[in-house]
Amino acid sequence: MNRLVVVTALAAAVLAAPLALAQAQANPEAVAELEALRADARKDKRALVASTLQLTDAEAKKFWPVYDRYQSELNVYRRERNVALEELVSRDKPMTNRYAKDFANELLKIEEQEIKSRRKMHNAVMRALPPKKAAQYLQIEQKLRAAQAYEIAVAFPLEK
Repeated sequence: MNRLVVVTALAAAVLAAPLALAQAQANPEAVAELEALRADARKDKRALVASTLQLTDAEAKKFWPVYDRYQSELNVYRRERNVALEELVSRDKPMTNRYAKDFANELLKIEEQEIKSRRKMHNAVMRALPPKKAAQYLQIEQKLRAAQAYEIAVAFPLEK
């Protein structure tokens, strides 16, 4: 799994540079904001969320258990996805139709589980926080998920 992390990070860094440059030229403020968000989340996502939302004690008491449960579930899905991608990368033989079908089904199953978890989290956050703060948190999660999906897409070329 460590190999996958290293390969993903290197590939994302090398391959993302031209696209990131094009995006920066199109909307440099948005790109800078996303990069800052990603950097802050890598350092301490919980601190990023806390500083963004500025929760009251009552809000925090309701929100943090929801946050912790969702982050725990996300970690499980990320590990499952990483294992599936690691197996794909480490294959030393051509992809068979059966393997391709199983691989696609596995990724779809993980994505469906993540969607169910996200829906459950969304509903709980909307009950725990005022709508504006809930929307801010949901936007943070959405942006970070989009950045992660981009990194994965860049790191793993299409199967031939």
